[in-house]
Parts: sequence; structure tokens; C-alpha cells
Amino acid sequence: MPQTNLSVRIDEQDKKLFESFCTQTGMNVSVAVNMFVKTVLREQKLPFTVKADPFYNPENMSVLKESIAQLESVGGTVHEVLPDD
Repeated sequence: MPQTNLSVRIDEQDKKLFESFCTQTGMNVSVAVNMFVKTVLREQKLPFTVKADPFYNPENMSVLKESIAQLESVGGTVHEVLPDD
């Protein structure tokens, strides 16, 4: 079967880390990408879940924008909330 090249842009550090991962698992980047493509084609879906972060829904963003506007207009201090131990 004829083969072709696939060129993608990726963050330089991510590329280095991915190459290292592939080496540690005994394969190269080409093999890993081909495994991903074959899985997508076979299953007709991404092999992981893609979902939006519910924090960024329109209602939350509206409340956040209002809070920022109020803070900027009235003044105040931003306090960092520390997690419970």
C-alpha cells in the first residue's frame, strides 16, 4: 500500500517528551501516530473523551465578568483561597 507523509505542528517540548515516551515503550513516533490513526478509523471515534470544562459555561463566565467589573469599579483586594488540608 502506498504511503505518504503527515506533517503536524506541535510544541517543541511536547515533541521531545513524546519522542522520549515512544522510545521508552519500544516504538518510534511514526508507529505511535499510526496506532492512533488506525484506532480512530477502526472505532470511528477518538480513543479518549473530549469534553469542555464546565467551569467555562456561559453562566459562570457571566458571573465572573460581573465580579471582575465590580472589583475594578469599587476597588478591593483579591484574596487567594487556600485548599482545605
